Amino acid sequence: MPAFPSRRTVLLAAAIALTASTTAACGDPGDAGGRTTVRIAYQAIPNADLVVKNQRLLEQALPDVDVTWVKFESGGDVNTAVLAGAVDLGLAGSSPVTKGLSAPLNIPYKVVWIHDLIGDNEALVAKPGIGSVKDLVGKKVATPFGSTAHYSLLAALTAAGVDPSSVRTIDLQPQDALAAWKRGDIDAAYVWTPTLGELAKDGKVLVSSRQLAQQGKPTADLGVVTDAFAAKHPEVVTAWIKAQDRAVAQARTAPDQAAKSVGAELGLPVDEAKRQLSELVLLSAKEQAGPDYLGTPGAPGKLAANLHDAAVFLKGQKAVDAVPDVAVFGRALAVEELARATN
Repeated sequence: MPAFPSRRTVLLAAAIALTASTTAACGDPGDAGGRTTVRIAYQAIPNADLVVKNQRLLEQALPDVDVTWVKFESGGDVNTAVLAGAVDLGLAGSSPVTKGLSAPLNIPYKVVWIHDLIGDNEALVAKPGIGSVKDLVGKKVATPFGSTAHYSLLAALTAAGVDPSSVRTIDLQPQDALAAWKRGDIDAAYVWTPTLGELAKDGKVLVSSRQLAQQGKPTADLGVVTDAFAAKHPEVVTAWIKAQDRAVAQARTAPDQAAKSVGAELGLPVDEAKRQLSELVLLSAKEQAGPDYLGTPGAPGKLAANLHDAAVFLKGQKAVDAVPDVAVFGRALAVEELARATN
């Protein structure tokens, strides 16, 4: 097989080096000569986070803060960067966040935002001739290990009665999976947009994350903040939540404007960006404070139970060492920060 993992390692190392150099220049992380610095990990996912980045909403709200955006290819890579002390805020899927809050990682961060509920924008696509998930036995299937797509792939195989060990699962980032697909090196891939759209042009969607959510295996893209940064710079976290909420409102009320920003970030025509944006479920800050999601101080939402359920599943797949108590996930919901930003 081509050495794609080494390319991924090089890219991740470069991203960490970039943010680490910022930290070194600042001395104490988060401060630079009296100015606060916030390092944000983002991904090429067509949600409101790209609106915040493209329209510089956070920079406008915090003119005295240095904002650094660093792109990562998956939530697993974001976890690595957080452990390296290279980022303060970031986007990671619910599966990587579950792993991050579980042993052996035990990352000191908390969930401060739900970027989106994953729907048809993440799916399992197979080559022509493969008609069902059961047909993947003995086949090569690519997905980024540790991602929500990986979690969903395992869930799809289990639901279809397929032993995951009977499938040759390969760790590839979306763009690398696309290249392998074009060469004929893989038979299927579980990835997200925009790569998903490229694979679906000549492949067949076997199952989507929206369908798996309906079967009790929901996934989401979550915003995390390190405990240390949240404690030291609450004003930045508040401004970031408000910027995200503003971007969600724009995606709902002015979708063409939001799609223009998403398209600019992803190199997509506005119409295609708008279509991909519509495949995700975006929640306002007020909605996220509801009992089904993050909840409120003293009353953590159902997201804690969802993360716990994911940990149980991942433990069964030997992807985590142990399942934390549901209270651990409840404490990891940044309900105080969300309440402060919505009052």
